Amino acid sequence: MYAIIDIETTGGNASRERITEIAIYIHDGKKVVNEYSTLINPECKVPPFVARLTGISDEMLVNAPKFFEVARDIVEITEGCTFVAHNAAFDYSFVKQEFLNLGYKYKRPVLCTVKMSRKLLPGHPSYSLGNLCSSLGIQITSRHRASGDALATVKLFERLLSVDPTLSQIPTDGLHPSLDRSIFSRLPLTAGVYYFHDENGKLLYIGKSKNIHARVLSHFQNSTTSKAIEMRSNTASISFEETGSELIALLLESDEIKKHKPLHNRLQRRTLYKYGLYSLYLQSGYRMLQIEKIKSTGKPHTVFASFDEALVLVHDIVAKYNLCQKLCGLYQNHGACFQHSIGQCSGACIGIEPADEYNLRVDAALKEFRHKWTDMAIIDHGRNEDEVSVVLIENNVFAGFGWMSNEESISDPIKIKDFIRPYSDNRDVHQIIKGFLNTGKALKIIRF
Repeated sequence: MYAIIDIETTGGNASRERITEIAIYIHDGKKVVNEYSTLINPECKVPPFVARLTGISDEMLVNAPKFFEVARDIVEITEGCTFVAHNAAFDYSFVKQEFLNLGYKYKRPVLCTVKMSRKLLPGHPSYSLGNLCSSLGIQITSRHRASGDALATVKLFERLLSVDPTLSQIPTDGLHPSLDRSIFSRLPLTAGVYYFHDENGKLLYIGKSKNIHARVLSHFQNSTTSKAIEMRSNTASISFEETGSELIALLLESDEIKKHKPLHNRLQRRTLYKYGLYSLYLQSGYRMLQIEKIKSTGKPHTVFASFDEALVLVHDIVAKYNLCQKLCGLYQNHGACFQHSIGQCSGACIGIEPADEYNLRVDAALKEFRHKWTDMAIIDHGRNEDEVSVVLIENNVFAGFGWMSNEESISDPIKIKDFIRPYSDNRDVHQIIKGFLNTGKALKIIRF
């Protein structure tokens, strides 16, 4: 899968300038299968010459979302994809820097259509997007706007694929001689769990994804680390189990890793979650939020697989509930936090806002992570249109999951039990289910 991306910015230096617009077209090697675009408030002025070039003015950006508000969307839509852009080093450097500003390391394999065009379409006097598309008869609508330029890059990318179809195929170098290459065309585009086996059938790695095909291909296109190359060269066969449901994929992956302890899942053998969001009351009376490694004592309000994931969520709730950066562990300097200097923090960081007023908003934010662990059935997508998936909580314990026909009654707990595969209840399972419920992605929740 390919994320074909174009951005507009306030200038040319990623460390000093900001993104004002982004457009993303997800391409499966044959056609566009998803798209996303938005203006972005850069939290700074757009220079006049940039505004004249792009047509994007300060007035257009006042009510646009800030980058941290769209960061999760960008991570999710590009998950398992190769980052494709015309002069990709420019676009990729800006996107990486915006995420670094949030404390998040954004990393994707990268393809540059300038470099590919020079190789596959030699002889053109210029390889700028405008000139090259003009030479090839590719029309660009809305030049110097992210969506128009990204769509032109899509058409250019498809032209490059017609010259060299192997661009959309898995690399042939470094693969195990026993690996059946046809497996890549048979991998489903749906949620589930996938397994990498060595030549003796021993499990090397277990993973999960909302799109098995895209995620497995991203593994085999990854040559950035010695571990990735080693796993790719040792994988002699690939198997998978479709779940349809992202929640069941998470639960099944957790159980399988604990059961089989694959070589390349070392970090996930004990727990999928390493960090938690904790709170404490300071002597001044303010309630402070902190991201910390999971502790043996004390219960976190919610948990995260990585510190980066935790940072993104904390940035979200700071903006949503007008919390103080300093009292949420995002600003380490003495004195007022940055948000106070621009009028977006009411001064809890320097004791201006009363603690009891501030704490009310902290409590409201933390309520998002509270779920009463009662008997329930969580209904989600099935493996096809004729069924739904069910995760059952019974007697305050995770009982297991399964799939039911749409025609069956999903409100009858006795009938539901007939379709449930029993699985072990443990701390990771509770955190997975709690985290999924926090997203609001379930199709339906039935409480008994």
